[in-house]
Amino acid sequence: MSTFDMASLVFVFAAGIGIANERYLKWPRVIALLICALLASLLIMTIGTFFTSSNLKELAQHRIEAAHLPRILLDGLLALLLFAASLHVDLRELRSQAWAVFGLATLGVIVATALLAFGLFATFHLAGIKMPLAWCFVLGAVLAPTDAVAVEGLLRRIRIPTSLRALVTGEALFNDGTAVILFFAALAATQGQAGVVGHGHIVFSLFVEGAAGVVLGILAGYLAQLAMRRIRDENLAVTISLALALSTYRLAVAFGISGPIAVVVSGIVLANQPARSFALANLREKLVAFWSLVDDLLNTLLFILMGFEMLAIDLSPAVILPLLLAIPLAFLARLVSVCALVPLLPRGSQEKSRAIAALSWLGLRGGISIALVLNLPPTPYRAGLSAVCYGVVIFTIVVQGLLTPRVLKALYGGKLEPALSPPGLENAKATRTSR
Repeated sequence: MSTFDMASLVFVFAAGIGIANERYLKWPRVIALLICALLASLLIMTIGTFFTSSNLKELAQHRIEAAHLPRILLDGLLALLLFAASLHVDLRELRSQAWAVFGLATLGVIVATALLAFGLFATFHLAGIKMPLAWCFVLGAVLAPTDAVAVEGLLRRIRIPTSLRALVTGEALFNDGTAVILFFAALAATQGQAGVVGHGHIVFSLFVEGAAGVVLGILAGYLAQLAMRRIRDENLAVTISLALALSTYRLAVAFGISGPIAVVVSGIVLANQPARSFALANLREKLVAFWSLVDDLLNTLLFILMGFEMLAIDLSPAVILPLLLAIPLAFLARLVSVCALVPLLPRGSQEKSRAIAALSWLGLRGGISIALVLNLPPTPYRAGLSAVCYGVVIFTIVVQGLLTPRVLKALYGGKLEPALSPPGLENAKATRTSR
């Protein structure tokens, strides 16, 4: 079966689940896709267990491993997904919450990583698994960042204060860069590399790589904006935006700076430049429509692959206890990391309490965590780390994701509403109306 055959089956599967979900379940579609892919994986595993003559499980495992999900996500999909999400960011709201977003995306991730590392160390040893502390720091860095894709998609369905929306979306977009730096630093420490931890090396790397990523993103986004002011062809504008997203990310990686931060900043710059003409406003509207489609298709592919990735995870009985204990531990680490930044949150004790509860609950983990943990080198600890990571990711997306509307409604009294228009699209419509 060729790659195109598999792709056709994946999208037939996605279309069928989407239709059933639209008519009956009414869940966020990506969560429905993930749940159904998990159920399909369990079915394949069951068939392989009771019908030993069938090689269905082995064939599925081989195909999943051949998909190279970690490399696909880190080298390509991540750039496109982050860019698509960044087009929905309102720069004015982001500026008003800049210090809080910066704190959550840097200090918050560092605090969560440390808490998770020590908590996971105790959890593994409680289960009788001798997991070195250094490898627990690796897993802590994997589970520390929230998922921009899942969070941004859920927030489109809920009416919440714009300040909180900017906080959640901004943090989820920018914390991937911090997590990737911490992950590779911790991984290098486990392999005996000196000079990557201590004496301010990590803080220095975060500052240099993050700041350089911001500069690169601003320059690339501004250049793309200048190019779009000189064209009228909508298809060419789409080509420019694709070139912007992919080249910015790959250029950042080539220079050893933060690719996620660079591509997010370039998207924000592109989306929030004022439309000075009817033509530019129309191009922006078409651009947002295109990237909404790209975002939807890539989300479909990502969450289905995440569900079927279960076939490649070794869920041995020994890791069940650490997996179960890691779920509340992940939530607790998120809560403490948010509380550590209370002075940066909205003013007023009631608003701070609501913000803490909302930010803690919306700490969903997702594709970036799966991609990082599957990039671990082959060691005796990889199976246990992967299983715990996978369990936390699935729980946060499925359980916390499905309960998010109720939790936010209880906190803010919000109501479900259609997807919000991104700021660039609203400005484009306003420009055309005035003309």
